[in-house]
Amino acid sequence: MHLFSISDQEPQKLNLQDAEVLYYPNFLDSAFANDSYQTLHKEIPWQQDTITVFGKKHLQPRLTALYGNNEIPYSYSNITMHPLPFTFALSEIKKRIERLTNIEFTTCLCNLYRNGKDSNGWHADDEASLGTNPVIASISLGATRLFKFRRISDHKTQYKLALTSGSLLVMKGATQHYWQHQLPKTAKQVGSRINLTFRVVK
Repeated sequence: MHLFSISDQEPQKLNLQDAEVLYYPNFLDSAFANDSYQTLHKEIPWQQDTITVFGKKHLQPRLTALYGNNEIPYSYSNITMHPLPFTFALSEIKKRIERLTNIEFTTCLCNLYRNGKDSNGWHADDEASLGTNPVIASISLGATRLFKFRRISDHKTQYKLALTSGSLLVMKGATQHYWQHQLPKTAKQVGSRINLTFRVVK
């Protein structure tokens, strides 16, 4: 069994006002996390989409893929993605998260950050298809990257943490109404990172 038992999972609750964010630094053990990284890096048909920012088109600074079990597309930043069926590797991770959260996720948006130049800008996961108070369960595999939050009403109020391989970050409650998050670029030499963000798309 590669998963720490639920009783061993002691989450860190982030000190964010009007938010509920839990961080499980050792959700997956290192062997399972490494095997999952290697498998998903090879088997996922990664793509690089074009996004429109302030009327200008740019290639996303990361690669993505979408998986789901209800054939419902997912749209963000003027991009509409159509889900592929869950692979065995993704399903195994999905089951472990569902066992902990008691939530059945329909969809996984996968992100591949190839190096420190790849990033994800400030945003909130507030698309209508996710519902009013969505639960986003985010798995990190591969290189450690810095993850930041900022309060929507006051951008100077920020919080940051390093997401390590095998860790799980769960955002729920009113988090997306009051906080944005990002994965910034870094000038440090870092390896690639896979991020799996499980969600319920309606």
